[in-house]
Amino acid sequence: MLIDLNKTVYELCSDNQAVAEILAEIGFKDITKPGMINTAGRFMTIPKGAKAKGFDIDDIKKEFIKRGYEIKE
Repeated sequence: MLIDLNKTVYELCSDNQAVAEILAEIGFKDITKPGMINTAGRFMTIPKGAKAKGFDIDDIKKEFIKRGYEIKE
């Protein structure tokens, strides 16, 4: 499975619902709020969200890799 970090969270979650669950587990709790993916998710990418939340993008990448994903930047 591939995670393209240039795609929006909306696009990633539309392609694979597990992405939203993983993001919520690693600290993006707001993603579980109703409508969040359809609003902020339409312009927010994982790197932008990580920067806004003060998360290390490398830690996020490692978590996806650990779960069997391949990262595209």
